Amino acid sequence: MGVRLMVVDDHRLLAEALASALKLRGHRVLAAAAPAAGAAELVITRAPEVCLIGTATPAEPGIFDPVIRIKRERPQVAVLVLGPVPNPRGIAAAFAAGASGYVRHDERIEGVERAIMKARAGEAAVAPALLQGAFSELLNPAAQPDDEGQRLLQMLTPREVEVLVRVADGEDTRLIAAGMGIAPSTARTHVQRVLMKLGVGSRLEAAALAARTGLLDRAGPVTAGLGSAGPGSAEDPRPT
Repeated sequence: MGVRLMVVDDHRLLAEALASALKLRGHRVLAAAAPAAGAAELVITRAPEVCLIGTATPAEPGIFDPVIRIKRERPQVAVLVLGPVPNPRGIAAAFAAGASGYVRHDERIEGVERAIMKARAGEAAVAPALLQGAFSELLNPAAQPDDEGQRLLQMLTPREVEVLVRVADGEDTRLIAAGMGIAPSTARTHVQRVLMKLGVGSRLEAAALAARTGLLDRAGPVTAGLGSAGPGSAEDPRPT
């Protein structure tokens, strides 16, 4: 039996893509929205069984204030947080606000669906490995917290970062090639290298990973000084 859902995310494209995937699996998606000031109001008004809320910064103070309000005014609504590889404060803050679970943004749709069913049943929906890692990090904190977005950014060349930004903006291979002044075959190669380095299988997954780890916010300074390789150039002169 399908679940009445709402999907809320900073990035409307990602929210709508997840909503579409869940609809195809037989769930009733009441709305897919960006978490503007009225997002909590929308959830409270529509009263879904489960609400999925995406965030790129789970440890940021106040980020889960909408969850607190939802649980205060609609305690029957189960809230699932979709976020990056979490630090312990992020998971703790999510549960403290009243969330029923935490799901990594790169989880497969089957995993997201399992978490939804658990949350609707009143169970905690969080992978044991996430809890174990969080407790371990809380008990033995690292000297410097891991910055997933920065780590991923360092894996890419400046040209690949520019490609990733364009992918996240929804550009196809033709537009990427035109915008960067390179051949479509070169653009396609860059895209494949980006997917391989990030360990994802699709452009949508790459965009989701970049958005939720904050990689896109850091990409501006990296791409600001890049120019195109020149109209009609067949190869990218920068090293890959």
